[in-house]
Amino acid sequence: MKITIAGAGAMGSRFGLMLHQGGNEVTLVDGWPAHVNAIKEHGLHANLNGEELTVQLPIELQSEVKEGEKTELIILFTKAMQLDQMLQDIKPLIGAHTNVLCLLNGIGHEDIVEKYVPMENIFIGNTMWTAGLEGAGKVKLFGNGSVELQNLGKNQEQVASDIAKVLSESGLNASYSSNIHYSIYRKACVNGTMNGLCTLLDTNMAGLGETHPAHEMVATIVNEFALVANHEGVSLDVPEVIEHVEECFDPTTIGKHYPSMYQDLMTNNRLTEIDYINGAISRKGKKYGLATPYCNFLTQLIHSKEEILKAK
Repeated sequence: MKITIAGAGAMGSRFGLMLHQGGNEVTLVDGWPAHVNAIKEHGLHANLNGEELTVQLPIELQSEVKEGEKTELIILFTKAMQLDQMLQDIKPLIGAHTNVLCLLNGIGHEDIVEKYVPMENIFIGNTMWTAGLEGAGKVKLFGNGSVELQNLGKNQEQVASDIAKVLSESGLNASYSSNIHYSIYRKACVNGTMNGLCTLLDTNMAGLGETHPAHEMVATIVNEFALVANHEGVSLDVPEVIEHVEECFDPTTIGKHYPSMYQDLMTNNRLTEIDYINGAISRKGKKYGLATPYCNFLTQLIHSKEEILKAK
């Protein structure tokens, strides 16, 4: 399949690499010039579960995408605040039959995607794979993961299943979900706890788990997400979600991983996606008249830290 990865950071690079290894025609698109140039000149360097690999993958700077052959599938991996601009830049790649799979962290991205792609061509999902960006053209990929996805348009279940099959044939363990909004909220609970707390406390997930207040903080945040989700017709199994989140603390699996928000702000001095994770719950809480004090405060603290560090 002809696949474009829109947003070739840590996770986009993982998917691009694995889909390439699976025999697909993959092109990466990204907005970071140094990263694009490094991959063009030296290939994508990856530490894949301890094995050092260098893979030659086509890559384009998003501002330089030109008219050409339309792509069959676009997988979106930009930061949430960069999504609109990315879709604007890659419009030359989008044809009448181009499907778009959105795997961004956070909630509600389909509203932006629909400005560029018909609803029947939009698929949303989430992934439990992990990845780290160690510098321009260099990623660290470890552990196992999975992908769930669902069609937004009517009668597109078979297409969604076909996309999942393509991903699974490349080892990405994808499956069709008939209730993706539940899965997205469940994943958002992981991001809404691990990302902000690890960033503020300057630790990895295992380090967070070793602190005495960790369980109470996780439980409180998950309950705020569940309150908003329930208002939108998604009933989370709160004890199961808390248990799922706290599995991240295990240092023998992914506990030593620093979440993407930590990588953005603490490692790369970049602005974060907090407005699309805890900030989204804060906004929805205000809209629905629901109390979300932890999410409100976390959002404010991360924005304050962005200002202190002069993140861009």
